[in-house]
Amino acid sequence: MQAERDAAHADRDLARADAALAIAEAAAAKAERADDQALIAHLKLQIAKLKRERFGTSSERTSRLLDQLELQLEELEASATEDELAAEQAAARATTTVKPFTRNKPSRQPFPEHLPRERVVIEAPRTCACCGGSRLSKLGEDVTETLEVIPRQWKVIQTVREKVSCRDCETIAQAPAPFHVLPRGWAGPSLLAMIVFEKFGQHQPLNRQAERYAREGLPLSLSTLADQVGGVTSVLAPLVERIEAHVLAAERLHGDDTTVPVLAKGQTDVGRLWTYVRDDAPFGGSSPPAAIFHYSRDRKGVHPQTHLKAWSGILQADAYGGYAELYKPDRSPGPILEAGCWAHGRRKFFELADIETAERKKARGEKPKSVYPKALEAVRLIDALFAVERQINGASPEARLALRRAQSAPILAELEAWMDETRQQLTSSHAIVKAINYLKRRWPSFTRFLDDGQVCLSNNAAERALRGIALGRKSWLFAGSDRGGQRAAAMYSLIVTAKMNDVDPQAWLADVLARINDLPVSRLDELLPWNWMQPNPLVGA
Repeated sequence: MQAERDAAHADRDLARADAALAIAEAAAAKAERADDQALIAHLKLQIAKLKRERFGTSSERTSRLLDQLELQLEELEASATEDELAAEQAAARATTTVKPFTRNKPSRQPFPEHLPRERVVIEAPRTCACCGGSRLSKLGEDVTETLEVIPRQWKVIQTVREKVSCRDCETIAQAPAPFHVLPRGWAGPSLLAMIVFEKFGQHQPLNRQAERYAREGLPLSLSTLADQVGGVTSVLAPLVERIEAHVLAAERLHGDDTTVPVLAKGQTDVGRLWTYVRDDAPFGGSSPPAAIFHYSRDRKGVHPQTHLKAWSGILQADAYGGYAELYKPDRSPGPILEAGCWAHGRRKFFELADIETAERKKARGEKPKSVYPKALEAVRLIDALFAVERQINGASPEARLALRRAQSAPILAELEAWMDETRQQLTSSHAIVKAINYLKRRWPSFTRFLDDGQVCLSNNAAERALRGIALGRKSWLFAGSDRGGQRAAAMYSLIVTAKMNDVDPQAWLADVLARINDLPVSRLDELLPWNWMQPNPLVGA
Protein backbone atom coordinates (compact mmCIF):
# COMPACT_ATOMS: atom_id res chain seq x y z
CA MET A 1 0.00 0.00 0.00
CA GLN A 2 2.77 2.39 0.92
CA ALA A 3 4.45 1.74 -2.40
CA GLU A 4 1.23 2.51 -4.22
CA ARG A 5 0.80 5.78 -2.28
CA ASP A 6 4.40 6.75 -3.05
CA ALA A 7 3.83 6.01 -6.71
CA ALA A 8 0.64 8.06 -6.70
CA HIS A 9 2.45 10.99 -5.04
CA ALA A 10 5.24 10.71 -7.58
CA ASP A 11 2.76 10.71 -10.46
CA ARG A 12 0.98 13.73 -8.99
CA ASP A 13 4.25 15.63 -8.54
CA LEU A 14 5.26 14.75 -12.07
CA ALA A 15 1.91 15.97 -13.39
CA ARG A 16 2.26 19.23 -11.47
CA ALA A 17 5.77 19.68 -12.82
CA ASP A 18 4.58 19.01 -16.35
CA ALA A 19 1.69 21.46 -15.88
CA ALA A 20 4.02 24.14 -14.51
CA LEU A 21 6.40 23.51 -17.40
CA ALA A 22 3.57 23.80 -19.92
CA ILE A 23 2.33 27.00 -18.29
CA ALA A 24 5.83 28.48 -18.31
CA GLU A 25 6.40 27.56 -21.93
CA ALA A 26 3.00 28.94 -22.93
CA ALA A 27 3.71 32.18 -21.05
CA ALA A 28 7.09 32.47 -22.77
CA ALA A 29 5.47 31.88 -26.17
CA LYS A 30 2.79 34.46 -25.42
CA ALA A 31 5.41 36.98 -24.32
CA GLU A 32 7.45 36.32 -27.46
CA ARG A 33 4.39 36.79 -29.64
CA ALA A 34 3.49 40.04 -27.86
CA ASP A 35 7.07 41.23 -28.31
CA ASP A 36 6.90 40.45 -32.03
CA GLN A 37 3.66 42.41 -32.35
CA ALA A 38 5.15 45.38 -30.52
CA LEU A 39 8.24 45.23 -32.72
CA ILE A 40 6.10 45.17 -35.88
CA ALA A 41 4.06 48.15 -34.66
CA HIS A 42 7.28 49.99 -33.77
CA LEU A 43 8.76 49.35 -37.22
CA LYS A 44 5.53 50.40 -38.95
CA LEU A 45 5.53 53.66 -37.00
CA GLN A 46 9.19 54.30 -37.81
CA ILE A 47 8.58 53.64 -41.52
CA ALA A 48 5.55 55.94 -41.55
CA LYS A 49 7.49 58.72 -39.82
CA LEU A 50 10.46 58.34 -42.16
CA LYS A 51 8.18 58.49 -45.17
CA ARG A 52 6.53 61.58 -43.78
CA GLU A 53 9.91 63.25 -43.21
CA ARG A 54 11.07 62.37 -46.69
CA PHE A 55 7.95 62.91 -48.74
CA GLY A 56 5.81 65.10 -46.45
CA THR A 57 2.19 64.64 -45.53
CA SER A 58 0.44 63.20 -48.56
CA SER A 59 -3.06 63.38 -47.11
CA GLU A 60 -5.09 63.99 -44.00
CA ARG A 61 -5.21 60.19 -43.73
CA THR A 62 -1.47 60.13 -43.03
CA SER A 63 -1.86 62.15 -39.84
CA ARG A 64 -4.68 59.92 -38.66
CA LEU A 65 -2.60 56.85 -39.48
CA LEU A 66 0.35 58.08 -37.44
CA ASP A 67 -1.90 58.80 -34.45
CA GLN A 68 -3.41 55.33 -34.74
CA LEU A 69 0.00 53.66 -35.03
CA GLU A 70 1.29 55.50 -31.96
CA LEU A 71 -1.75 54.45 -29.94
CA GLN A 72 -1.38 50.86 -31.16
CA LEU A 73 2.33 50.83 -30.29
CA GLU A 74 1.57 52.17 -26.80
CA GLU A 75 -0.92 49.38 -26.11
CA LEU A 76 1.27 46.62 -27.59
CA GLU A 77 4.35 47.75 -25.65
CA ALA A 78 2.38 47.71 -22.39
CA SER A 79 0.97 44.26 -23.18
CA ALA A 80 4.40 42.90 -24.12
CA THR A 81 5.88 44.07 -20.80
CA GLU A 82 3.01 42.46 -18.86
CA ASP A 83 3.49 39.18 -20.73
CA GLU A 84 7.27 39.29 -20.19
CA LEU A 85 6.84 39.62 -16.44
CA ALA A 86 4.21 36.86 -16.41
CA ALA A 87 6.61 34.58 -18.30
CA GLU A 88 9.37 35.28 -15.77
CA GLN A 89 7.05 34.41 -12.87
CA ALA A 90 5.87 31.24 -14.61
CA ALA A 91 9.46 30.18 -15.29
CA ALA A 92 10.35 30.74 -11.62
CA ARG A 93 7.47 28.48 -10.49
CA ALA A 94 8.42 25.65 -12.85
CA THR A 95 10.49 22.88 -11.24
CA THR A 96 12.06 22.06 -14.61
CA THR A 97 14.49 24.63 -15.92
CA VAL A 98 12.78 26.84 -18.48
CA LYS A 99 14.76 29.38 -20.44
CA PRO A 100 13.27 32.76 -19.46
CA PHE A 101 12.09 35.05 -22.23
CA THR A 102 13.88 38.40 -22.42
CA ARG A 103 12.64 41.14 -24.72
CA ASN A 104 15.07 42.88 -27.05
CA LYS A 105 14.13 46.39 -26.04
CA PRO A 106 15.62 49.37 -27.87
CA SER A 107 18.61 50.84 -26.08
CA ARG A 108 17.65 53.66 -23.76
CA GLN A 109 19.41 56.98 -24.11
CA PRO A 110 21.45 58.01 -21.05
CA PHE A 111 19.86 60.44 -18.65
CA PRO A 112 20.69 64.10 -19.41
CA GLU A 113 23.95 65.32 -17.94
CA HIS A 114 22.39 68.45 -16.42
CA LEU A 115 20.28 66.43 -13.99
CA PRO A 116 21.78 66.38 -10.47
CA ARG A 117 23.15 63.04 -9.30
CA GLU A 118 22.71 61.64 -5.79
CA ARG A 119 25.18 58.88 -4.92
CA VAL A 120 23.91 56.07 -2.73
CA VAL A 121 26.90 53.85 -1.92
CA ILE A 122 26.28 50.24 -0.90
CA GLU A 123 29.37 49.22 1.05
CA ALA A 124 31.33 46.19 -0.17
CA PRO A 125 31.59 43.11 2.05
CA ARG A 126 34.11 43.38 4.89
CA THR A 127 35.15 39.75 4.65
CA CYS A 128 35.55 37.28 1.80
CA ALA A 129 32.51 35.07 1.35
CA CYS A 130 34.76 32.23 0.16
CA CYS A 131 37.57 32.01 2.75
CA GLY A 132 36.52 34.51 5.40
CA GLY A 133 39.64 36.64 4.92
CA SER A 134 39.59 40.39 5.59
CA ARG A 135 42.40 41.49 3.26
CA LEU A 136 40.14 42.91 0.51
CA SER A 137 41.16 45.50 -2.09
CA LYS A 138 38.83 47.61 -4.24
CA LEU A 139 38.79 46.73 -7.95
CA GLY A 140 36.30 49.32 -9.10
CA GLU A 141 32.58 49.95 -8.94
CA ASP A 142 29.43 49.46 -10.96
CA VAL A 143 26.90 52.31 -11.10
CA THR A 144 23.19 51.75 -11.66
CA GLU A 145 21.22 54.90 -12.48
CA THR A 146 17.57 55.20 -11.47
CA LEU A 147 15.48 58.18 -12.55
CA GLU A 148 13.38 59.57 -9.70
CA VAL A 149 11.25 62.65 -9.13
CA ILE A 150 10.97 64.79 -6.01
CA PRO A 151 7.42 65.99 -5.35
CA ARG A 152 6.92 69.73 -5.64
CA GLN A 153 8.06 71.53 -2.49
CA TRP A 154 6.61 74.80 -1.26
CA LYS A 155 8.62 77.19 0.83
CA VAL A 156 8.25 80.63 2.34
CA ILE A 157 11.21 82.94 1.94
CA GLN A 158 11.59 85.19 4.97
CA THR A 159 13.50 88.35 4.19
CA VAL A 160 14.64 89.87 7.47
CA ARG A 161 15.39 93.62 7.49
CA GLU A 162 17.11 94.71 10.64
CA LYS A 163 16.54 98.20 11.98
CA VAL A 164 19.32 100.28 13.45
CA SER A 165 19.22 103.53 15.35
CA CYS A 166 21.92 106.18 15.34
CA ARG A 167 23.02 106.98 18.89
CA ASP A 168 24.14 110.42 17.80
CA CYS A 169 21.03 111.71 15.99
CA GLU A 170 18.53 108.95 16.84
CA THR A 171 17.75 108.37 13.13
CA ILE A 172 16.34 104.92 12.37
CA ALA A 173 17.70 103.20 9.28
CA GLN A 174 16.56 100.05 7.54
CA ALA A 175 17.20 98.31 4.20
CA PRO A 176 14.44 98.70 1.57
CA ALA A 177 11.69 96.11 1.37
CA PRO A 178 12.30 93.13 -0.95
CA PHE A 179 11.15 93.32 -4.53
CA HIS A 180 7.82 91.79 -5.53
CA VAL A 181 6.60 91.49 -9.09
CA LEU A 182 3.20 92.92 -8.18
CA PRO A 183 2.61 95.87 -5.83
CA ARG A 184 1.82 94.59 -2.33
CA GLY A 185 2.50 91.17 -3.73
CA TRP A 186 3.34 87.99 -1.92
CA ALA A 187 4.16 85.54 -4.75
CA GLY A 188 7.60 85.02 -6.23
CA PRO A 189 8.22 85.21 -9.99
CA SER A 190 8.53 81.43 -10.40
CA LEU A 191 5.18 80.85 -8.72
CA LEU A 192 3.50 83.53 -10.83
CA ALA A 193 4.98 82.05 -14.01
CA MET A 194 3.71 78.61 -13.04
CA ILE A 195 0.18 79.87 -12.37
CA VAL A 196 -0.21 81.72 -15.65
CA PHE A 197 1.55 79.06 -17.75
CA GLU A 198 -0.59 76.26 -16.33
CA LYS A 199 -3.72 78.32 -17.01
CA PHE A 200 -2.91 79.41 -20.57
CA GLY A 201 -0.17 77.01 -21.67
CA GLN A 202 -1.29 73.77 -20.01
CA HIS A 203 -5.04 74.59 -20.06
CA GLN A 204 -5.54 74.14 -16.31
CA PRO A 205 -8.26 76.49 -15.01
CA LEU A 206 -7.58 78.28 -11.75
CA ASN A 207 -10.18 76.29 -9.83
CA ARG A 208 -8.34 73.05 -10.66
CA GLN A 209 -5.04 74.61 -9.71
CA ALA A 210 -6.51 75.75 -6.38
CA GLU A 211 -7.75 72.22 -5.66
CA ARG A 212 -4.33 70.72 -6.41
CA TYR A 213 -2.48 73.29 -4.30
CA ALA A 214 -4.86 72.60 -1.40
CA ARG A 215 -4.10 68.87 -1.61
CA GLU A 216 -0.41 69.78 -1.39
CA GLY A 217 -1.05 71.65 1.83
CA LEU A 218 -1.28 75.20 0.48
CA PRO A 219 -4.84 76.59 0.43
CA LEU A 220 -5.02 79.42 -2.11
CA SER A 221 -8.45 80.75 -3.00
CA LEU A 222 -9.64 81.12 -6.56
CA SER A 223 -9.91 84.90 -6.19
CA THR A 224 -6.35 85.08 -4.86
CA LEU A 225 -5.02 83.23 -7.90
CA ALA A 226 -7.13 85.35 -10.24
CA ASP A 227 -5.58 88.49 -8.74
CA GLN A 228 -2.14 87.20 -9.67
CA VAL A 229 -3.18 86.44 -13.27
CA GLY A 230 -4.55 89.96 -13.72
CA GLY A 231 -1.43 91.51 -12.24
CA VAL A 232 0.93 89.45 -14.39
CA THR A 233 -0.99 90.38 -17.53
CA SER A 234 -0.61 94.06 -16.67
CA VAL A 235 3.12 93.75 -15.95
CA LEU A 236 3.80 91.93 -19.23
CA ALA A 237 1.70 94.27 -21.41
CA PRO A 238 4.80 96.16 -22.71
CA LEU A 239 6.21 92.90 -24.11
CA VAL A 240 2.92 92.11 -25.84
CA GLU A 241 3.06 95.53 -27.52
CA ARG A 242 6.62 94.88 -28.73
CA ILE A 243 5.67 91.47 -30.11
CA GLU A 244 2.74 93.04 -31.97
CA ALA A 245 5.02 95.72 -33.43
CA HIS A 246 7.44 93.03 -34.59
CA VAL A 247 4.64 91.00 -36.20
CA LEU A 248 3.19 93.99 -38.04
CA ALA A 249 6.63 94.93 -39.39
CA ALA A 250 6.50 91.85 -41.65
CA GLU A 251 5.80 92.04 -45.38
CA ARG A 252 3.75 88.83 -45.23
CA LEU A 253 1.45 87.52 -42.48
CA HIS A 254 -0.64 84.44 -41.79
CA GLY A 255 -4.10 85.17 -40.40
CA ASP A 256 -6.79 82.95 -38.91
CA ASP A 257 -9.37 82.80 -36.12
CA THR A 258 -11.13 80.25 -33.94
CA THR A 259 -14.11 80.10 -31.64
CA VAL A 260 -13.96 80.78 -27.90
CA PRO A 261 -17.06 80.13 -25.77
CA VAL A 262 -17.66 83.14 -23.49
CA LEU A 263 -19.73 82.98 -20.32
CA ALA A 264 -22.90 85.10 -20.54
CA LYS A 265 -26.09 85.42 -18.50
CA GLY A 266 -27.47 81.90 -18.25
CA GLN A 267 -25.64 80.76 -21.38
CA THR A 268 -22.41 80.94 -23.32
CA ASP A 269 -21.82 83.15 -26.33
CA VAL A 270 -19.36 82.34 -29.09
CA GLY A 271 -16.43 84.76 -29.15
CA ARG A 272 -13.39 84.67 -31.41
CA LEU A 273 -9.65 84.62 -30.98
CA TRP A 274 -7.76 86.03 -33.96
CA THR A 275 -4.11 85.42 -34.67
CA TYR A 276 -1.57 86.97 -37.02
CA VAL A 277 1.67 85.08 -37.42
CA ARG A 278 5.03 86.19 -38.75
CA ASP A 279 7.16 83.32 -39.98
CA ASP A 280 9.91 84.16 -42.46
CA ALA A 281 11.71 80.80 -42.21
CA PRO A 282 10.08 79.26 -45.34
CA PHE A 283 11.79 81.83 -47.59
CA GLY A 284 15.06 81.95 -45.64
CA GLY A 285 14.26 85.12 -43.68
CA SER A 286 16.36 85.91 -40.60
CA SER A 287 13.65 87.69 -38.59
CA PRO A 288 12.44 85.66 -35.59
CA PRO A 289 8.93 84.17 -35.73
CA ALA A 290 6.16 85.60 -33.57
CA ALA A 291 2.38 85.52 -33.16
CA ILE A 292 -0.08 88.11 -31.87
CA PHE A 293 -3.60 87.30 -30.69
CA HIS A 294 -6.74 89.45 -30.40
CA TYR A 295 -10.12 88.72 -28.85
CA SER A 296 -13.58 89.78 -30.02
CA ARG A 297 -17.13 88.94 -29.02
CA ASP A 298 -18.19 88.21 -32.61
CA ARG A 299 -16.73 87.54 -36.07
CA LYS A 300 -17.55 90.80 -37.81
CA GLY A 301 -15.16 91.99 -40.48
CA VAL A 302 -14.48 95.19 -38.54
CA HIS A 303 -12.18 93.26 -36.21
CA PRO A 304 -9.47 92.20 -38.71
CA GLN A 305 -9.84 95.62 -40.34
CA THR A 306 -9.02 97.20 -36.96
CA HIS A 307 -6.18 94.78 -36.21
CA LEU A 308 -4.48 95.50 -39.56
CA LYS A 309 -5.55 99.11 -40.08
CA ALA A 310 -1.95 100.38 -40.27
CA TRP A 311 -0.50 97.38 -42.12
CA SER A 312 -0.16 96.50 -45.78
CA GLY A 313 1.45 93.52 -47.44
CA ILE A 314 0.50 89.92 -48.28
CA LEU A 315 -2.06 88.19 -46.04
CA GLN A 316 -2.28 84.41 -46.16
CA ALA A 317 -5.72 83.43 -44.91
CA ASP A 318 -8.86 81.47 -45.68
CA ALA A 319 -11.76 82.79 -47.75
CA TYR A 320 -13.50 84.60 -44.86
CA GLY A 321 -15.58 87.45 -46.27
CA GLY A 322 -14.61 89.82 -43.47
CA TYR A 323 -11.20 90.27 -45.09
CA ALA A 324 -12.77 91.72 -48.26
CA GLU A 325 -12.38 95.35 -47.15
CA LEU A 326 -8.66 94.76 -46.63
CA TYR A 327 -8.20 93.72 -50.27
CA LYS A 328 -9.66 96.88 -51.84
CA PRO A 329 -7.17 98.64 -54.17
CA ASP A 330 -7.93 102.12 -52.75
CA ARG A 331 -7.40 101.08 -49.14
CA SER A 332 -5.27 103.32 -46.94
CA PRO A 333 -2.38 103.03 -46.07
CA GLY A 334 -2.16 100.58 -48.99
CA PRO A 335 -3.80 97.45 -50.37
CA ILE A 336 -3.39 94.05 -48.78
CA LEU A 337 -2.80 91.26 -51.29
CA GLU A 338 -4.66 88.02 -50.66
CA ALA A 339 -2.78 84.70 -50.82
CA GLY A 340 -5.05 81.66 -50.81
CA CYS A 341 -4.48 78.54 -48.73
CA TRP A 342 -4.10 75.44 -50.88
CA ALA A 343 -4.57 73.22 -47.82
CA HIS A 344 -8.14 74.52 -47.57
CA GLY A 345 -8.72 74.07 -51.28
CA ARG A 346 -7.31 70.55 -51.24
CA ARG A 347 -9.40 69.56 -48.22
CA LYS A 348 -12.64 70.23 -50.09
CA PHE A 349 -11.65 67.72 -52.77
CA PHE A 350 -10.18 65.24 -50.31
CA GLU A 351 -13.42 65.06 -48.31
CA LEU A 352 -15.29 64.20 -51.51
CA ALA A 353 -12.87 61.34 -52.25
CA ASP A 354 -12.35 60.05 -48.68
CA ILE A 355 -13.66 56.52 -49.12
CA GLU A 356 -12.17 55.34 -45.80
CA THR A 357 -14.12 57.84 -43.69
CA ALA A 358 -17.33 57.09 -45.56
CA GLU A 359 -16.95 53.35 -44.95
CA ARG A 360 -16.16 53.94 -41.29
CA LYS A 361 -19.31 56.03 -40.85
CA LYS A 362 -21.35 53.39 -42.66
CA ALA A 363 -20.01 50.72 -40.30
CA ARG A 364 -21.10 52.82 -37.32
CA GLY A 365 -24.59 53.11 -38.76
CA GLU A 366 -24.17 56.78 -39.67
CA LYS A 367 -25.12 58.25 -43.00
CA PRO A 368 -21.88 58.97 -44.89
CA LYS A 369 -21.35 61.81 -47.31
CA SER A 370 -21.33 61.03 -51.01
CA VAL A 371 -17.95 59.87 -52.28
CA TYR A 372 -16.66 60.85 -55.72
CA PRO A 373 -13.42 59.11 -56.79
CA LYS A 374 -13.14 61.66 -59.61
CA ALA A 375 -12.08 64.24 -57.00
CA LEU A 376 -8.89 62.25 -56.43
CA GLU A 377 -7.44 63.77 -59.61
CA ALA A 378 -7.56 67.22 -58.03
CA VAL A 379 -6.00 65.85 -54.84
CA ARG A 380 -3.19 64.27 -56.88
CA LEU A 381 -2.37 67.51 -58.68
CA ILE A 382 -2.46 69.63 -55.52
CA ASP A 383 -0.23 67.09 -53.78
CA ALA A 384 2.23 67.58 -56.64
CA LEU A 385 2.28 71.32 -55.86
CA PHE A 386 3.14 70.59 -52.23
CA ALA A 387 5.88 68.19 -53.35
CA VAL A 388 7.55 71.06 -55.20
CA GLU A 389 7.27 73.25 -52.09
CA ARG A 390 9.09 70.70 -49.96
CA GLN A 391 12.09 71.01 -52.25
CA ILE A 392 12.38 74.77 -51.75
CA ASN A 393 11.46 75.16 -48.09
CA GLY A 394 13.98 77.57 -46.55
CA ALA A 395 15.41 78.69 -49.89
CA SER A 396 15.66 82.33 -50.94
CA PRO A 397 12.60 84.00 -52.54
CA GLU A 398 14.39 84.10 -55.90
CA ALA A 399 15.21 80.39 -55.84
CA ARG A 400 11.69 79.50 -54.76
CA LEU A 401 10.16 81.60 -57.52
CA ALA A 402 12.39 80.09 -60.21
CA LEU A 403 11.54 76.49 -59.33
CA ARG A 404 7.84 77.28 -58.98
CA ARG A 405 7.69 78.77 -62.45
CA ALA A 406 9.55 75.77 -63.86
CA GLN A 407 7.67 72.96 -62.05
CA SER A 408 4.52 74.31 -60.35
CA ALA A 409 3.20 76.41 -63.26
CA PRO A 410 2.65 73.35 -65.53
CA ILE A 411 0.85 71.54 -62.70
CA LEU A 412 -1.42 74.54 -62.18
CA ALA A 413 -2.19 74.65 -65.90
CA GLU A 414 -3.14 70.95 -65.82
CA LEU A 415 -5.30 71.48 -62.73
CA GLU A 416 -7.07 74.46 -64.27
CA ALA A 417 -7.79 72.49 -67.45
CA TRP A 418 -9.16 69.57 -65.40
CA MET A 419 -11.42 71.94 -63.43
CA ASP A 420 -12.78 73.59 -66.59
CA GLU A 421 -13.45 70.23 -68.21
CA THR A 422 -15.05 68.75 -65.09
CA ARG A 423 -17.25 71.78 -64.52
CA GLN A 424 -18.70 71.36 -68.02
CA GLN A 425 -19.51 67.70 -67.37
CA LEU A 426 -21.36 68.20 -64.06
CA THR A 427 -24.26 70.32 -62.89
CA SER A 428 -23.63 73.54 -60.99
CA SER A 429 -25.08 72.01 -57.81
CA HIS A 430 -22.65 69.07 -57.81
CA ALA A 431 -20.31 68.90 -54.78
CA ILE A 432 -17.20 68.70 -56.99
CA VAL A 433 -18.27 71.82 -58.89
CA LYS A 434 -18.68 73.69 -55.60
CA ALA A 435 -15.15 72.69 -54.63
CA ILE A 436 -13.92 73.84 -58.05
CA ASN A 437 -15.72 77.18 -57.72
CA TYR A 438 -13.99 77.76 -54.38
CA LEU A 439 -10.67 77.80 -56.25
CA LYS A 440 -11.79 79.48 -59.47
CA ARG A 441 -13.42 82.46 -57.77
CA ARG A 442 -10.15 83.21 -55.96
CA TRP A 443 -7.75 82.02 -58.66
CA PRO A 444 -5.52 85.14 -58.54
CA SER A 445 -4.99 84.64 -54.79
CA PHE A 446 -4.28 80.92 -55.23
CA THR A 447 -1.73 81.57 -58.00
CA ARG A 448 0.00 84.48 -56.25
CA PHE A 449 2.81 82.18 -55.12
CA LEU A 450 3.97 82.16 -58.78
CA ASP A 451 4.63 85.91 -58.55
CA ASP A 452 6.25 86.20 -55.10
CA GLY A 453 8.76 83.79 -53.58
CA GLN A 454 7.82 84.86 -50.05
CA VAL A 455 4.29 83.48 -50.33
CA CYS A 456 3.61 80.06 -48.82
CA LEU A 457 1.31 77.48 -50.32
CA SER A 458 -0.75 77.05 -47.16
CA ASN A 459 -1.85 78.89 -44.03
CA ASN A 460 -0.60 76.16 -41.72
CA ALA A 461 1.52 78.57 -39.64
CA ALA A 462 -1.62 80.31 -38.34
CA GLU A 463 -3.41 77.00 -37.78
CA ARG A 464 -0.47 75.73 -35.71
CA ALA A 465 -0.64 78.86 -33.57
CA LEU A 466 -4.33 78.20 -32.86
CA ARG A 467 -3.91 74.50 -32.13
CA GLY A 468 -3.33 75.00 -28.40
CA ILE A 469 -6.57 76.99 -28.09
CA ALA A 470 -8.52 74.17 -29.70
CA LEU A 471 -7.04 71.75 -27.17
CA GLY A 472 -7.64 74.15 -24.30
CA ARG A 473 -11.34 74.53 -25.00
CA LYS A 474 -11.89 70.99 -23.72
CA SER A 475 -10.32 71.92 -20.37
CA TRP A 476 -11.31 75.48 -19.55
CA LEU A 477 -14.69 75.21 -21.35
CA PHE A 478 -15.25 78.99 -21.71
CA ALA A 479 -13.78 82.41 -21.02
CA GLY A 480 -15.34 84.09 -18.00
CA SER A 481 -15.85 87.47 -19.65
CA ASP A 482 -14.68 89.74 -22.46
CA ARG A 483 -11.84 90.94 -20.23
CA GLY A 484 -10.90 87.31 -19.68
CA GLY A 485 -10.78 86.79 -23.44
CA GLN A 486 -8.50 89.80 -23.81
CA ARG A 487 -6.18 88.50 -21.08
CA ALA A 488 -6.11 85.11 -22.80
CA ALA A 489 -5.16 86.78 -26.09
CA ALA A 490 -2.28 88.64 -24.42
CA MET A 491 -0.94 85.53 -22.67
CA TYR A 492 -1.28 83.39 -25.80
CA SER A 493 0.76 86.00 -27.67
CA LEU A 494 3.59 85.56 -25.17
CA ILE A 495 3.44 81.78 -24.78
CA VAL A 496 3.00 80.90 -28.46
CA THR A 497 5.79 83.29 -29.48
CA ALA A 498 8.11 81.70 -26.92
CA LYS A 499 7.35 78.23 -28.28
CA MET A 500 7.92 79.38 -31.86
CA ASN A 501 11.42 80.47 -30.81
CA ASP A 502 12.16 77.15 -29.04
CA VAL A 503 12.07 78.82 -25.62
CA ASP A 504 10.60 77.17 -22.51
CA PRO A 505 7.63 79.50 -21.82
CA GLN A 506 7.50 78.94 -18.06
CA ALA A 507 11.24 79.45 -17.51
CA TRP A 508 11.15 82.53 -19.74
CA LEU A 509 8.14 84.03 -17.93
CA ALA A 510 9.75 83.43 -14.52
CA ASP A 511 12.95 85.21 -15.55
CA VAL A 512 11.08 88.07 -17.24
CA LEU A 513 8.90 88.65 -14.19
CA ALA A 514 11.98 88.73 -11.97
CA ARG A 515 13.74 91.35 -14.15
CA ILE A 516 11.15 93.46 -15.96
CA ASN A 517 10.61 96.05 -13.22
CA ASP A 518 14.35 96.70 -12.91
CA LEU A 519 14.98 97.31 -16.62
CA PRO A 520 14.49 100.72 -18.24
CA VAL A 521 12.05 100.90 -21.14
CA SER A 522 14.94 101.21 -23.58
CA ARG A 523 16.17 97.71 -22.64
CA LEU A 524 12.88 95.80 -22.62
CA ASP A 525 13.71 94.26 -26.00
CA GLU A 526 16.32 92.17 -24.17
CA LEU A 527 13.45 90.19 -22.63
CA LEU A 528 11.78 89.24 -25.92
CA PRO A 529 11.93 85.46 -26.49
CA TRP A 530 14.31 85.64 -29.47
CA ASN A 531 16.75 87.82 -27.47
CA TRP A 532 16.46 85.93 -24.20
CA MET A 533 19.27 83.80 -22.86
CA GLN A 534 18.18 81.18 -20.34
CA PRO A 535 20.16 81.37 -17.08
CA ASN A 536 22.31 78.32 -16.42
CA PRO A 537 20.98 76.62 -13.26
CA LEU A 538 24.39 75.05 -12.58
CA VAL A 539 26.24 78.37 -12.45
CA GLY A 540 26.89 79.28 -8.86
CA ALA A 541 25.50 75.99 -7.62
